[in-house]
Amino acid sequence: MVAAWGTYLYFVGHPYLVESAAEYLKNNDGRIVEADSYNIGDVLDSRRPVHTVLLPAGIPIAEHMCNLNLVQDDEVRFFAVPVKIKAFGTFPVRAYASDEI
Repeated sequence: MVAAWGTYLYFVGHPYLVESAAEYLKNNDGRIVEADSYNIGDVLDSRRPVHTVLLPAGIPIAEHMCNLNLVQDDEVRFFAVPVKIKAFGTFPVRAYASDEI
């Protein structure tokens, strides 16, 4: 996929997980799901099945990530440091990866 961050293409036809993929992650020890995309699920599905499967299972979702293709090491530690803000429906974070484990 060509990086679309910062263009109108970011919101058009974005890749997403399907419900069966979310179920697979839930049933196979998924820890966190990160998406270099507008949304982790299909925004046209009002059931929000990916969120409904992952979040109750304690699997955090990190959406709106960018440049994940630049993370080249197989062994990295992912950090999602929340910014100091209250009363949001989503939680913005300062996200980064480190190969120093």
